[in-house]
This record gives sequence, C-alpha cells and structure tokens, in this order.
Amino acid sequence: MEDTTEGPSNNRTAQSFKVVLLGEGCVGKTSLVLRYTEDKFSDKHVSTLQASFVKKKLNINGRRIHLAIWDTAGQERFHALGPIYYRMSNGAILVYDITDEDSFQKVKNWVKELKKMLGNEICLVIAGNKIDLEKDRTVLVEDAENYAHSVGAVHFHTSAKLNTGIEDLFLNLCQMMIDKADKQIAHNVATLNRSGSTRRTIIIDDEEAPVEGSSGWCCISG
Repeated sequence: MEDTTEGPSNNRTAQSFKVVLLGEGCVGKTSLVLRYTEDKFSDKHVSTLQASFVKKKLNINGRRIHLAIWDTAGQERFHALGPIYYRMSNGAILVYDITDEDSFQKVKNWVKELKKMLGNEICLVIAGNKIDLEKDRTVLVEDAENYAHSVGAVHFHTSAKLNTGIEDLFLNLCQMMIDKADKQIAHNVATLNRSGSTRRTIIIDDEEAPVEGSSGWCCISG
C-alpha cells in the first residue's frame, strides 16, 4: 500500500474521511496524532481540553485522501461531549496504555457506545500504545488482540516515542474506510440500476387521443 503526501493531482476527486481518537487521559492520543501529522514527540504531557482538530492529505495507491483527525479529551468530565465529536465519523482509533489495564477496559466502553450510535458503519482500530514500556505491560497481547477481533476491529501496537506502528495504523484505517466507501457506492449504483429498470405502462384516456404518429402509450422509468 502506497502512502505519500499528496503529489501531482490525478483525475479522481479526493475522498474525505473523518477519524476520531478516543481513550482515557494520558494514554497518548495526542502524541500519536502529533507524531503522525508532524513527526514530532514530546515527553511533556499536555491534557487535551475537549477536542482538537488537524488535517492530513494522503495519496494511497493513486487515491487522494483528505483526513480530518479529531483528538478528544480523555478526562471523565469530558466524556459526555464524546458524541459531539465522533458523530458522522468514518473511522475511530481506540487508544489504551499497555501498562494500564483500566485504560484497556475503558476502550470496551467506547466501542459499545460507538456501535450503539453508529452501528457497523464506522471502521474501528485499537491501538495498544507505549510499547516502549513493554517491561511494565499489564495488558496481555493475546487478550487485546482477541477482543479486537471479537468486535470487528484491527489491533495495532504503537509507540509515539519510538515512532512505531503509527504509520501502519493510519494506512490500514484509511484502506478500511476506502473499501467501505467503495462498497457503499457500488451498492447505491446497483440499487439505482434496479430501480431504473422497472417500467410501468400508463394508458392514455380516449378523450386525450394521441397526436398522429405517436404511440397510444408511454413508458416511464419508475
């Protein structure tokens, strides 16, 4: 899968996708976004207040992609605001800290809420972050991967500090969203074609005789 910053334009219209990051405070959501969009990392933790927004342009296998990435606050007092930010999202990244079992359990709550609000329309990935602290891991890899599989998500191991796994995470999420969008377009076209092939006959009343040379009936696509 090719990933480049947007180069020469092609004939295809750019596809736009909204991605939201969810997870507890201090799991590294902002660090992941900063590393992905600006290739920067800071050891200093700055809490996100409510939400921040950043754009990213990509070219994936000749497809022009515009990402709108929403980084949400993880503090409990901001949880009620979640639906405001993940509404209409095409993809979600659920982040937990591999050294914090509670942060992994909270991911399960986010997944339930997303599926309740958005159904299966949203593409999900789960990121076990801070693998640079592997020696302090409390969340078993097998447990995390099995859970991700059970909810139709893909699991990734990431480290913003080491710049590990982040590029693959976003690339795979983008491909998932592209595939889902393509299937939806194909479905819509098929539905339109089926409805367009249905014809019904309308009989013209005798008092409204057709002009000479015209047919006494007409077909209307319906």
